[in-house]
Amino acid sequence: KTEKSAENGSRNQPVVSVVSGSTSTSNAESSSSASKAGEEIKVSSKLRKFGFSDLKCATRNFRPESLLGEGGFGCVFKGWIEENGTAPVKPGTGLTVAVKTLNHDGLQGHKEWVAEVDFLGNLHHPNLVKLIGYCVEDDQRLLVYEFMPRGSLDNHLFRRSLPLPWSIRMKVALGAAQGLSFLHEEAERPVIYRDFKTSNILLDSEYNAKLSDFGLAKDGPVGDKTHVSTRVMGTYGYAAPEYVMTGHLTSKSDVYSFGVVLLEMMSGRRSMDKNRPNGEHNLVEWARPLLGERQRFYKLVDPRLEGNFSVKGAQKAAQLARACLSRDPKARPLMSQVVEALKPLLNLKDMASSSYFYQTMQAERMAHSSSMNGRNSHSLKVHGSFARASANGQQPMRSMSDGPRASPFRYSPKPNMK
Repeated sequence: KTEKSAENGSRNQPVVSVVSGSTSTSNAESSSSASKAGEEIKVSSKLRKFGFSDLKCATRNFRPESLLGEGGFGCVFKGWIEENGTAPVKPGTGLTVAVKTLNHDGLQGHKEWVAEVDFLGNLHHPNLVKLIGYCVEDDQRLLVYEFMPRGSLDNHLFRRSLPLPWSIRMKVALGAAQGLSFLHEEAERPVIYRDFKTSNILLDSEYNAKLSDFGLAKDGPVGDKTHVSTRVMGTYGYAAPEYVMTGHLTSKSDVYSFGVVLLEMMSGRRSMDKNRPNGEHNLVEWARPLLGERQRFYKLVDPRLEGNFSVKGAQKAAQLARACLSRDPKARPLMSQVVEALKPLLNLKDMASSSYFYQTMQAERMAHSSSMNGRNSHSLKVHGSFARASANGQQPMRSMSDGPRASPFRYSPKPNMK
């Protein structure tokens, strides 16, 4: 458990004032009217301040080969800097970083940049991505993060030919849950993440999960307040229904989103996928009837795993997802309870592939699919054109979006952005 020290979780540590649009930092109070957002940005003194020319050099002039991905409000480039400084170094040496640029248009992007600096600059935990520094120079806004070599969970679940092993899925689920639990229950001031999804979960070389992109994060309710009222933002398919309906945001909104991601990890299916058959576009709606049934939950598990998953682990994960996805927010567990429920699932060895029930079910599934193939040859021709014409339901947007934004950390030399 992370210590609640001044370095770990406190958002009241020394800050320097950065007036947006200026190139200077100082400890003196500055006129907030100079800020593009009409507010002064408070920046943790622990963050490094970079010059734009240094970051330009570190990313090799933001060349296309350095591009890691494109996010909701800018592009992310791979770069190399000094281990303990801000100067650029030769590629392959020093510290590898991810440099996120901010598009020059729009107040929303600037607000998210400010939120990112505020939250990640002052919150420190093994399951949050580390913000190393920032650049504010003229109209340039950049953020510098630790580089996450294995990219996003979204990449591994949905964009790779080899399926992510069950044991790694459970490890990632636990790490992401620990990150949310820290934000909700351990940070000095509670934080609601608000945009929990697979493309915002980054993986280091050991598949340790780290939450990234705090642009939509909000301070949680304090005192006798039960919720925060806010404009509805996030991603369709992940956002809790009561939040979408009312704009009332609580930590239980994040718990619902965690349930959706846990389902995605179990099933290998996206939260929203219009290329699936009718009735299966929305993952939660499709999965809900299966979650509570001991004999049918196998249908939820990613068939690409070919039985290489723990029977008990999958049962417990299904029960946990069901609790997180409860329609009543108060019935959902705390994230600390989710963490404790996940811990025992990491090292289970009761593989389904050796279970008689699973083998029988697989045989029935094969027989059913072969009989359906003959019967549906005509309808496949009809629906094929519709499937090609329909969108995948994953277009990026920022207020309420239809699916994951192109992750700013989708590591690929030439990202295939949808």
